[in-house]
Amino acid sequence: MNSGLASLLPRKLRITAAHWAAFLVWMLFAPSALVQTPFAEAQIQPASPPTQPLQLVTQAEMQASLAAGDAPQVPVARSAPQPGAPRIELVSPDTRVPVSVPTRIHVKFASEAPAEPRPETFKVLYGALRIDITQRLLGVARVTREGILVPDATLPAGKHQLQMILTDSAGRETRQTLAFTVQ
Repeated sequence: MNSGLASLLPRKLRITAAHWAAFLVWMLFAPSALVQTPFAEAQIQPASPPTQPLQLVTQAEMQASLAAGDAPQVPVARSAPQPGAPRIELVSPDTRVPVSVPTRIHVKFASEAPAEPRPETFKVLYGALRIDITQRLLGVARVTREGILVPDATLPAGKHQLQMILTDSAGRETRQTLAFTVQ
């Protein structure tokens, strides 16, 4: 049998007290987590400078995706998130015109307070086959609550489609599809 004050409290109350204590410790050592960075001023750094551009997709993956019949006809960026869901903003490249490679890929995230983007949920799927290329990005870039920056990425010439997925701390999900042409 436990001795002391904790043994006098009901089990439900002890769990609540433990959570409260953890919250207080978090407040003391992580006050910067309470300050949200403005969307337009977020600073995102690559994980480490790559020695050569990231091969985002291979020629074979692009051809397989095109064969599956999902070649976008017009460059578009569209998003249909749940109300209050996090937002995904493509800063670069400009997909309204053909993209040259290697290219810098800069994506910013934002959400409605008190929810925050959960970087660990970020996923990128390629083409009609929805090939998960997230790990390739994570090899050269860090995903943060502010977004992701890939300094140099290459793709084969042709039409491409990416689907970016992000969830916030309230469990709301955004899926944004981005279609573009590489020259």
